Amino acid sequence: MLLALDTATRQASVALYDERGVRAETNWLSADNHSVELMPRVAEMMAQQGATPADLRGVAVAIGPGSFTGLRIGLSVAKGLAVGRGIAILGIPTLDVLAQALVGQRMPLRAILDIGRGRYVIADYRLGRDQWQRTSKDRLVTREQVTAGIRERTLFAGEIDEALGRMIQSVLGSNAVLASPAAQLRRAGFLAELGWARLERDERDDPAALAPIYLHTHAVGQSAAPVVECS
Repeated sequence: MLLALDTATRQASVALYDERGVRAETNWLSADNHSVELMPRVAEMMAQQGATPADLRGVAVAIGPGSFTGLRIGLSVAKGLAVGRGIAILGIPTLDVLAQALVGQRMPLRAILDIGRGRYVIADYRLGRDQWQRTSKDRLVTREQVTAGIRERTLFAGEIDEALGRMIQSVLGSNAVLASPAAQLRRAGFLAELGWARLERDERDDPAALAPIYLHTHAVGQSAAPVVECS
């Protein structure tokens, strides 16, 4: 069994996954209280499934981009479980989790995270061999830059509030397709799906080296390389 933890933003989620697929999943909007909310949600979910830490083969965790505190909390819990139980830890980029929920769409995808103070992280994907292929690095942008570079009909998904959605459609017109609110939810079940695939390939990350991904704040509007900081 694999435990998946996503505390990258206020959209938080945890899931349990095994060879049959998602066993349980919990999603909630956190008021930046991940430190007190995460473990009770995990404990309740595992108890409901009759599972214990001894049943876990691995833990998948969203590694960013995202909020400074949220990422560190998720990674700290994941590392504690991995080291304490001697199980695999699998770090998954946050926007890849969002994209995984929309595999099968034929149009290009722009995935969006709201990281606060009018800033967003975006990444672009195209479908290839039934899986998304990244066509850009993570980029830190302002609200006005969320639509930059779009020249064809594109699906937008992620943390898109009503005002941002109106702006995207106003700027791009028929070239903008907004995923439904339910489809835009970043779910730990999809994080678990990505982590399970790596686990089945006998992959794992080094708990000592795995760290959150942040972006240079001075690189707003650029295809910035991630800055990795130790937790």
